[in-house]
Amino acid sequence: MTLRPISRTIALAICLTGVPAPVPAARAQTAATPPAPQQTAGKVVLDSSSRIIATLEKRRSEFQASPAALKQYVNSEFDRLFDRDYAARLVLGVHGRGAADTEVKLFADAMAENLMGRYGTSLLDFDDKLRVRVKSETPLPGGRGVRVASEFLRSNGAPVPVDYLMRNTGGQWKVFDVMVEGISYVQTFKTQFDAPLRQKSIAQVAADLRNGNLQAGGSN
Repeated sequence: MTLRPISRTIALAICLTGVPAPVPAARAQTAATPPAPQQTAGKVVLDSSSRIIATLEKRRSEFQASPAALKQYVNSEFDRLFDRDYAARLVLGVHGRGAADTEVKLFADAMAENLMGRYGTSLLDFDDKLRVRVKSETPLPGGRGVRVASEFLRSNGAPVPVDYLMRNTGGQWKVFDVMVEGISYVQTFKTQFDAPLRQKSIAQVAADLRNGNLQAGGSN
């Protein structure tokens, strides 16, 4: 699978993990001790994927007629579970050391906007019989979270392995990396943006993403 299809599948995989907003934590709970997640990470992936696939199928005609409606829906789902700021810090790597949270957020938002802007409409091109099967859930080293191994089951092709790396933040499981056929979202974009970040500031690279001078996932 080339970079472009991988980016498209990553966009779908991220969108499919959108979940309802978490219930606010009780006031007695402190930030240092986040509440336990209400669901396992695997169940979050399965339930969310099933719900979003059903919505894409049900509203396919509406979304095909109105790209703006699709964009709004995709953005809302992306925001619900994907930990874009944490993922952005991982993508920035050494370039993000010492960077202010506002800089990281600027880069995270620009990258997400670029990725979803390019591949959001392609979500409607996926097999309408697509289903997701969760295979396993295993702890990550160092207590960083869990890895949920899943498969995209298609009616017209072999299953596509998709793994989600998730961590508990504020009592909610959030995705910070997606691996499609073993290729990591974080590593893919860390490699892609290394050269631009050596030449320009984080804000300048974010601006290039927003104006289309840089494309998440390649130039085509």
